[in-house]
Amino acid sequence: MIGVTGSTGQLGSRIVARLTGVPLRLIVRDPARAPSVPGASVAQAAYGEHAALLSALDGVDVLMLLSATESADRVALHKATVDAAVAAGVRRIVYTSFVGAAPGATFTFARDHWHTEEHIRSTGVDFTFLRDNLYLDFVPGFVGSDDVIRGPAGDGRVAAVARDDVASVAASVLRTASSGADEHLGATYDLTGPSAFTLAEAAAVLTGAWGRKVRYEAETLDEAYRSRESYGAAPWEVAGWVTSYAAIASGEMGHVSTAVADITGRPPIGLEEYVGRG
Repeated sequence: MIGVTGSTGQLGSRIVARLTGVPLRLIVRDPARAPSVPGASVAQAAYGEHAALLSALDGVDVLMLLSATESADRVALHKATVDAAVAAGVRRIVYTSFVGAAPGATFTFARDHWHTEEHIRSTGVDFTFLRDNLYLDFVPGFVGSDDVIRGPAGDGRVAAVARDDVASVAASVLRTASSGADEHLGATYDLTGPSAFTLAEAAAVLTGAWGRKVRYEAETLDEAYRSRESYGAAPWEVAGWVTSYAAIASGEMGHVSTAVADITGRPPIGLEEYVGRG
């Protein structure tokens, strides 16, 4: 039995759609929103809800733990969910982490992922970590209403990866794990697109695809904080937005891996192809 958290979301729904024909438990906050998957059971539980998770995870062998939505207490929610999974008898956790996850990562949310990884390791449960790069799906959304991408990314490169490719990797790893094989046991994979590009290069690709001029305007860190503070978001959220660009500038998102092709047998989607799909 494979359990999947966050299966109503953009990534989770893609993963479960690729897992037809295997026993599935969809763990969701709102059962009415659960995707319709033949043969799948649905259980109601949220991250951190120990009693509900114990019930929802009963009989689950392999858990696909999608990282929770960013919040001030996300690490605590992850840890509590992992503890409930271990208590329920889950033998393996596949976790969606982030490239460069480390206690001193420039991208503040990548630090959350490192703390979660370390907690999973500390429990002794079997694991596989999928360290996703920035989602390729987000890149068009960087463009403002004035057709300008603004951020403190400098000339750094980002090897952004499509959600579809992450979902395909996750489904392959989960199928292997549920069969009892240990091919991916204890592995950490950086999941990236086929190449790393600057935001100026991304702007050029979008210009060609959309038929209107898109450009990149580099900001300083101070400018980025000031412009984003105007949205009234919490300081931790603003820091996450700004440092995602800063991590591009530092080179922490520029590494290109072959993991997507190695695991799925297909090359990953690039920015031109993604944008060309409309």
